[in-house]
Amino acid sequence: MKKFELIYNELKQKIANKSLPAGSKIPSENQLCQEFNCSRGTLRKALELLAQDGLINAQHGRGVFVLDHEQITFSFGSLISFAEANQDSGSTFTTKVALYENLLCDAPLASVTGFAAETPLLKLLRLRTLNGEKIIADLNYFNTNLITGLNREIAQKSIYHYIESELKLKIGFARRSIEVCAPNSYDLEYLDLSQFNCVVVVKNWVYLADGVLFEYTESHHRPDKFVFTEFVRRR
Repeated sequence: MKKFELIYNELKQKIANKSLPAGSKIPSENQLCQEFNCSRGTLRKALELLAQDGLINAQHGRGVFVLDHEQITFSFGSLISFAEANQDSGSTFTTKVALYENLLCDAPLASVTGFAAETPLLKLLRLRTLNGEKIIADLNYFNTNLITGLNREIAQKSIYHYIESELKLKIGFARRSIEVCAPNSYDLEYLDLSQFNCVVVVKNWVYLADGVLFEYTESHHRPDKFVFTEFVRRR
């Protein structure tokens, strides 16, 4: 492992265990270079990775501050599960399966999901709780010709881990859209929306490495616990 990766991992752990709490200013570059016995270039590579993860933010003239990592943070360009996104967060999260139903894809559903009509599907509604608050409702459709043996117990854990480790299928890529919408009936019933009158809806069409669609998902997020990050460069 390279030096900047070691520094990145150590600082990320300090943020996760709240040694560097949300809102705090991290030590200066000079202090960190002395602490890790490294060059500024090496340190900046580590800080860049933390910024890509949505964990820190540089404020001109003030320094670098730790962001609120109790939000669910995803990178727009990454394809990761809820469990993977939160495994190092230091927060307590749970998943509850509220709906588990086998059905055949009809024409209206086919137009939304991209599956062919008559494709056998498993429909799931999974509720994500972070530190006791229900903040995400995931509506999933899986092609059961491809994703076999997916039971409630697996659905409460990591479906992607099951697909890759047990079914030995390689997840390839996804098409994704994000929009802000009024809450639907599921959101109003299951989410702790408090005073919020909207949700952030992330739609994913997910494909295996061979280009076959195996999943369509709508993730409905409470807006105050949602952030997508991406690292971009000017062309």
